[in-house]
Amino acid sequence: MAWHQISVITKENTAPRLADFLSDLGAVSVTYMDAEDEPVYEPAIGETKIWSNTQVIALYELEADPELIKNLVFEQFKKEGLHSWLYEAVADQEWERAWMEYYKPMKFAGKLWVCPTNQEQIEPDTVCLMLDPGLAFGTGTHPTTALCLEWLASHDLTGKTVIDYGCGSGILAVAAVLLGAKIAHAVDIDPQAITATQSNALKNAVQDKINCYLPEQFVPFQADIVLANILALPLINMSEQICALVVSGGQLVLSGILHEQAESVIGVYQKNIAFTPLVQLEDWIRLDGVKR
Repeated sequence: MAWHQISVITKENTAPRLADFLSDLGAVSVTYMDAEDEPVYEPAIGETKIWSNTQVIALYELEADPELIKNLVFEQFKKEGLHSWLYEAVADQEWERAWMEYYKPMKFAGKLWVCPTNQEQIEPDTVCLMLDPGLAFGTGTHPTTALCLEWLASHDLTGKTVIDYGCGSGILAVAAVLLGAKIAHAVDIDPQAITATQSNALKNAVQDKINCYLPEQFVPFQADIVLANILALPLINMSEQICALVVSGGQLVLSGILHEQAESVIGVYQKNIAFTPLVQLEDWIRLDGVKR
C-alpha cells in the first residue's frame, strides 16, 4: 500500500492548529519533527513543548487530493507564515522492522547485553536483556540510559533491593534483576511506562522479581540502590523524597542531567549523598554516590 505524505514547516504556536486542520481534512496520522536541529530538553510538568520551527508531517490515503489539501491549508493559514511545503508518495512498510535495522545489540561494562528480539547474545559471564522499542522511553541507546546501565553492570547487585524511580520502559529494573538484584520496584507517573515495564519483565522472565507502581500506589520504603533517570528539574524538586528512599550507606544513581545542570543537582543532594566524580557521555552526566 502507498500513501500521500505532506509536510510543511511552521511556527511553534501554529503547529497544533495546523495538525488539527490536517486531521480534519482526513489525515490518518500527523507527526511533529524538529525543522532546525533545535533541542527541546525539559518541559514543565503538564507542558508539551515543540520546536520554534516545527515540521508537521501528515499521511493521507491515495484517494486524497494533495493539491486540494495544499490550497485549503494555505487559505486557512495564509497569515501564519507556512513554508517548505513538500509532497511525495511513500510506500508502506513494516515500521517496527525498519526501526530494528538501526537498533543493534549493545554491551555495557563487559557484562550486560541489551538486545532486540532475535538478536540475543550468548557469551560466558554476561547476561542478556531482551528489549524492543516500544511505548515508553528507554532502550539503552540514549546516553542517560546508557550511563545507568554501565553503572549497574559495573557493580555487584547480588541480593540488593532496587527502586527504579521514573522507570520508563523498565530497562533499569530488569537489568538490575538480571545482574543479581533480589527485587526491583519500578515507579512511573505514566501508565504506559507501567505496561511497558511489566511486558519487558515478562519478556525477560523476571516478572516475579519486579513490582510496578504509579506514584499514588507506591508506599515509600528504603532500598539498597535507588535509580532516578528522569530530568534535572524533577530531580531537584524531589531531592528530599528521593534521598529518603535510600538506606543509610546505600547507593543513589541520578541521570537525565545535562552537564550545565550538574552543579544545581549536586547542590541539593550533597548534604545527604557523598558523590563520586561525575561521569559524562555526550552532553549528559551521571551522578552516583553513597548516602551519608
